[in-house]
Amino acid sequence: MEGAAGGSFSDGQFWEVCMELQRFQLVGANWELMVEAQGICVYRRLDEQTGLCEYKVYGVLDNCLPNVLADVYMDLDYRKQWDEYIEELYQLEHNGDTVVYWQVKYPFPMSNRDYVYIRQRRDLDLNGSKIHVILAQSTFVPQIAERSGVVRVNQYKQSLAIESDGKKGSKVFMYYFDNPGGLIPSWLINWVAKGSVPVFLNNMANACQMYKRRT
Repeated sequence: MEGAAGGSFSDGQFWEVCMELQRFQLVGANWELMVEAQGICVYRRLDEQTGLCEYKVYGVLDNCLPNVLADVYMDLDYRKQWDEYIEELYQLEHNGDTVVYWQVKYPFPMSNRDYVYIRQRRDLDLNGSKIHVILAQSTFVPQIAERSGVVRVNQYKQSLAIESDGKKGSKVFMYYFDNPGGLIPSWLINWVAKGSVPVFLNNMANACQMYKRRT
């Protein structure tokens, strides 16, 4: 499992995620189907080092065009309007990379978590089909100091690939892992992730409808 890292992403990393989308639901060894609902399948695999799971998500989001979905995912100001769990969210440039600061609300008595990560989007052409690929991974930025009462998440990685389903929707592949740290039992983290990953995708699809009207 990859931890905190810095630097830009390679061409190979973008194409690797793109090809995951082409394999659509052909997951490798040790991946188990955890939940299937509303056209979304969530698979997980245990990371032995952390006791936490990493996730692969495949699904189709109806009535959500690929370019709109990618724009919604990248639009941080808009996300602050539809994501109720955001405490603070902004981006800055550091050493040529776009760096995002993201603080997430946690229920009392747990402390909020925050993330500092690099993020990059590329729109790839695969045999005439446009694939939107977005990569994100933890990084270290000296000027974004840790805050008292907030737990810094130093292991975070997310990949997203989006293409047309041939109708008015989007085929989506997402890879996700984070280690929120603190004293939260790993079983509880894994249980929460089971429900939160598909909910996030559906919330984002709903946000697409408002986004089209907004723009």
